Amino acid sequence: MHTLFLATGNAHKIDEFKSILGPDVLVLSQRDTNARFDVPETADTFEGNAALKAIAWARYLHSDTCNMNVEWVVADDSGLEVDALSGAPGIHSARFAALDTGASGNSPDHANNEKLLRLLASVPAERRTARFRCVIARVPVAHPHPSAVTHYSGTCEGRILEAPSGAAGFGYDPLFVPNGYNQSFAELGGDVKNRISHRSAALAALRAALSP
Repeated sequence: MHTLFLATGNAHKIDEFKSILGPDVLVLSQRDTNARFDVPETADTFEGNAALKAIAWARYLHSDTCNMNVEWVVADDSGLEVDALSGAPGIHSARFAALDTGASGNSPDHANNEKLLRLLASVPAERRTARFRCVIARVPVAHPHPSAVTHYSGTCEGRILEAPSGAAGFGYDPLFVPNGYNQSFAELGGDVKNRISHRSAALAALRAALSP
């Protein structure tokens, strides 16, 4: 069994990683340690920000003060790219609303969704194309160096609704309808989302790399 440390405290992401990777991979996370520190996401790409988080936590786990017997640290950076907004919110997806106020940290989901709908208010349905993108960075705890980082990526194409629909999921899920479906991620539920999502595609590539 492989043991991974997922560099997040987001319960939704943790559940998705565990569900998609399956029982042969033990997934630990920030919720399994008393350490609490935020890694500034200063890169201008999903790949860069995922690597920053993975390396920072790998270095912590590699230190003499912590021993969780973890082989790898993985971190993901993901977001929504809307074509009519030239790819925004992109890497700023989690704090999209906060960009207007200067508030620190991530914005509430409802605030991000409200801003997105406001910016797309005059955009017709045929131009509301978008995609979710996910990049996962993996780094060995034994060698927490940028040269040792491996990336795995996935996308899910779809469109943005004119109003939220559905109560499941998180983030922009109530607004995003994947291609081939008539319901949002928030309506389709976790089982379907975990088969077709951007994170599912990236995790499939990671799982393949972990296989003997």
